[in-house]
Amino acid sequence: MNKLAYLECPAGIAGDMCLGALVDAGVPLEYAIEKLNLLGISHEYQLRAELVHRNGQQATKVHVDLTDDHHHHHQGNGHSHHGRHLPEIEALILAAKLPVRAQAASLAVFRKLAEAEGAVHGIAPEKVHFHEVGATDAIVDIVGTCLGLDWLGIDQLYCSAMPTGGGTVRAAHGLLPVPTPAVLKLWESRQVPVYSNGIEKELCTPTGTAIAVTLATSFGPPPQMSLQRIGLGAGSRNLPIPNILRLWIGEIVVEQAQQEKGGQDAHPTIQETISVLETQIDDLSPQAIAYTFDALFEAGALDVFTQPIVMKKSRQGVLLTVICHPENQQTCETVLFRETTTLGIRRSTQIRAILQREIQRVLTPYGEVRVKVSGSGGVITNVQPEYEDCAAFAKENNVSWREVHRLALQAWYSH
Repeated sequence: MNKLAYLECPAGIAGDMCLGALVDAGVPLEYAIEKLNLLGISHEYQLRAELVHRNGQQATKVHVDLTDDHHHHHQGNGHSHHGRHLPEIEALILAAKLPVRAQAASLAVFRKLAEAEGAVHGIAPEKVHFHEVGATDAIVDIVGTCLGLDWLGIDQLYCSAMPTGGGTVRAAHGLLPVPTPAVLKLWESRQVPVYSNGIEKELCTPTGTAIAVTLATSFGPPPQMSLQRIGLGAGSRNLPIPNILRLWIGEIVVEQAQQEKGGQDAHPTIQETISVLETQIDDLSPQAIAYTFDALFEAGALDVFTQPIVMKKSRQGVLLTVICHPENQQTCETVLFRETTTLGIRRSTQIRAILQREIQRVLTPYGEVRVKVSGSGGVITNVQPEYEDCAAFAKENNVSWREVHRLALQAWYSH
């Protein structure tokens, strides 16, 4: 991974602002229209973009204009939506055969949105009647945003803290306080840092918030990057500050393992944000801890390990540490509380430097073995056959694991 994007939202975030920022950053509107047509709802809307000014600054405003056909067939109560539930929206996305990453991201955003709405109303996500967030324009905003991020080749998305806004907003269920219940539930799901900028308006919509909460690696200051481009997406209203979502696009800043002195090759590393979870335990059996390891890896943990420690009253215990990506933090915490006797978990966010790596395949007398090859700056620093492949062939052929491992290494170095 090497291409990053950062959503800076001083005036909040909405789905059309995300799409506008992406178009402003270079995503062809024609491409978005072409792919969105695959959803089979193009008769319900027209998509257009224009340059506008917000407090003297130029930005791109995307409009999803609902057609007369949409209003005739689907509008009976004064609202611009019709009764789509999550399964119907998921079916539209799956049938469209979108690019793989865009499809997966779109499904994930709508699932997160349905979970938040379901939690607010006390119903299953599949039963949520999406109302305004399930309207045609929201489908276009969410899927269009995911298409744009995929077109730009964004590997990791980050997001700033979010302004709370204030006042009230009229919705399908009547007058709601701002932030709306669904937005609050979305923020809670990722523990998003929030603040008040003094503007008493709805600044963060459920659609825009769901995009950020689902796709962002972390929230806070911008990551280290070599800045390449800025995309500016305009909101609909004029506010005391420019109503613009700013999309920063850049590449990962690489650290040099060696200085230019001596003319030696540089060894850049990739930086990524990780969550570190820690808890100490003194009353759990080793079998339960072993099972917890397996459950954590299934939940998306990158690494899990224990260390022997001495706890209060001189009791022997273990320090259990989990390393995961921020988007898997909540799932891993759930596993820890469910499978262990811990009463509390410490969290921290850290930056780790990792070598570039790829999986290659080699043929041995026993079959094909995957080999993890890592390095940096074009220099290979480590080659390791996958343990599971070697173990499987060793058991199957009644030979030692070391022999299969040796043959795999030999095959790689001789290819």
